[in-house]
Amino acid sequence: MSAAESGPRPVAAASWGARRGDAFAGTTVLIRFNLRRDRIRLPVWIGSLLLVTLGSVSSLTTQYATAEERASVAETLRGPAGLAMTGPERYVAGEYTYGAMTSHQLIGFTAIAIGIMSVLTVVRHTRTEEEAGRAELVRAGVVGRHAHLTAALTVAATAGVALGLVLAAGLTALGVDSVSPRGSLLYGATSALIGITFAAIAAVAAQITPFARGASGLGLAAVALAYALRAVGDVGTEALSWLSPIGWAQRAYPYVDDRWWPLLPHIALTAACVAAAFALGARRDVGSGLRPPRPGRPTASEALASPLGLAVRLHRGVFTGFAAGAALFGLMYGSILGDAEQLIENNDELRRSIGRLGGDVVESFASVIMGLLAVLAASYVVVATLRARGEETAGRAEPLLATGLSRTRWLAGHLTVALVGGTLVMALAGVGFGVAGAASSGDGDLLWRLPLASLVYVPALWATAGAALALYGWFPAASGAAWAIPGYAFFVTVLGEVMDVPDVLRDVSPIGHVPQLPAADMSWTAPVVLALLGAALTAAGLAGLRRRDLDLK
Repeated sequence: MSAAESGPRPVAAASWGARRGDAFAGTTVLIRFNLRRDRIRLPVWIGSLLLVTLGSVSSLTTQYATAEERASVAETLRGPAGLAMTGPERYVAGEYTYGAMTSHQLIGFTAIAIGIMSVLTVVRHTRTEEEAGRAELVRAGVVGRHAHLTAALTVAATAGVALGLVLAAGLTALGVDSVSPRGSLLYGATSALIGITFAAIAAVAAQITPFARGASGLGLAAVALAYALRAVGDVGTEALSWLSPIGWAQRAYPYVDDRWWPLLPHIALTAACVAAAFALGARRDVGSGLRPPRPGRPTASEALASPLGLAVRLHRGVFTGFAAGAALFGLMYGSILGDAEQLIENNDELRRSIGRLGGDVVESFASVIMGLLAVLAASYVVVATLRARGEETAGRAEPLLATGLSRTRWLAGHLTVALVGGTLVMALAGVGFGVAGAASSGDGDLLWRLPLASLVYVPALWATAGAALALYGWFPAASGAAWAIPGYAFFVTVLGEVMDVPDVLRDVSPIGHVPQLPAADMSWTAPVVLALLGAALTAAGLAGLRRRDLDLK
C-alpha cells in the first residue's frame, strides 16, 4: 500500500460531499448549521405566534358568546376604519361566526409578524454573513455560490411550514364551533405561504444592497407596503388588495368560503423572486450588492467625527422606519377611537380594563391603546441600544476604541440616540393617535391630550434602555434577553385580561407602572422611580463595559 493510499482522506471533500463546480455544494451542511444557530430564535417566534393566535380565538369565544353579540361587532367593523384595521368586507357580509372572526381579525396582523420573521431569517443567513466576512471564508472551501442563499431560504420555508402545521393542529384542537379542520388547514397554509413569500422577497433584497440593515429595511418595507395596499384596497379600490400577498391570504376566506386558488399568486411570486434572487446573486461578487453604496464626501463632516454624530448616522435608517410605523399605527388606532363604545360594548375583557381606569369610555380606551404604542417604542429602544453589541462583534468598535475615544463616550453616543429616538418614536405615535382620535371622536382636546399622555411613557423607555445596556455591559452574550421586556409588556397588554394575569405580574413590566393617561390621574412617583432606575442601570452598564474585554467574533 502506497503512502498516498494509506494517508488520511480529504476532510473537505468527504464532509461536503460535492464538487467545487457545483453551485449548490455544501447546502445541506449550511442548512443544519443555520438550524442550529436558530434553534432558540425560530421556536420562540413560532411558539409566540401560536400562543397569540390560540389565545385570541379563545378570547373571542368568551367575549362574544351569542350570535347577536358577534353581529354587533361585525356592524362596527363594517365601517372604513374597521375594514382597514382588519380585512375585506366579505367576512362581515354574512354570519359572523367564530371562524370568520378568527380569519378577519387575525390574518392581517399575524401576517406582519410572520413577514418580519422570514425577512430577518433570510437576511441573517445571507447578507449578514457576507457583511461580517464569514461567507467569504466559508466559500473558500467546497461551498457553491448559491449554497448560502439556498440554505437560508430552506430554513425560512421550514419555519413557515412548521408554523402552518402547528396553527392548523392547534386551531383544530380547540374544538371551537365553525373553526373546522378544513378551514384550519387552509388558515395554516395561508400563514405558511405568507412566510415563504416574504422570505423570497427578502432574498431579492439581499442581492441589492451590500449592507444587512439595508436588506432588512427593504424586506420590512415590502411587508409594510403589502399591509398598506391591503388596507387601502379593502376600504376602496379592491384591485390594490390583489397586489398584496396579505390581501391574497385574506381572500382565501378560511372558515367562510375555504378557497384555495387565491394562494396560487403566492406560489407564482415566490417562484419569480427565488429565480430572480439566484440570477442576481450570480451577477455580483461576494460582499457587494447590485446597488453600489453612494460615495461619501471627501472629508467627513464635523458632526460625523464625533461619537454622537456617528451613532446618529448609523441609526438613522432604523429610526426612520420605527418613527413612520409608530405614526402610522397611531393614525390607524386613532381612526377607530370614535367607535370605542361600540367596540367594547360586548367585549368583557376590554370593559374590565377600562372599568379599572374609570372615566370617559373614549379616554379609557385610548389609555389601553397607548400601552400598545409604548410596546412599539420600547422595541425601538432595545434595537438602538443593542446596536453597540453589533458594532462590537462585527469588529468595527475596536478600531474606534484604539484611538483616543473612550468606551464611555462611544457607548454614550448609541445610548443617546436610543433615549432621544425612543422619546421621538413615542411622541410621533401620540401625535398620530391624537390627530386621528380627535377627528374620529369629535373631541378636539384629544389633539393635545394624547400626545402629552404618550410622553408619560418616556421614563419606562429609559428604564428599558438601561436594562438592555446593563445586560450588554456585563453579560454581552445574553444581551438579547433585553427583548423579553417589550415581549412581556406585549403579553400582559394584549393577553392580560384574557388569561386573567394578576396585577403583581403586570407590574413586572416597566410599562405597567406608568399612569394610564388620559383616563387615570397623573402621579409622578412611578415616572420618577423609573427614570432613576434607568439611570442606575445605565451607570451599571457603562461600568461593566469598562471592566471587560471586547467580545470579537
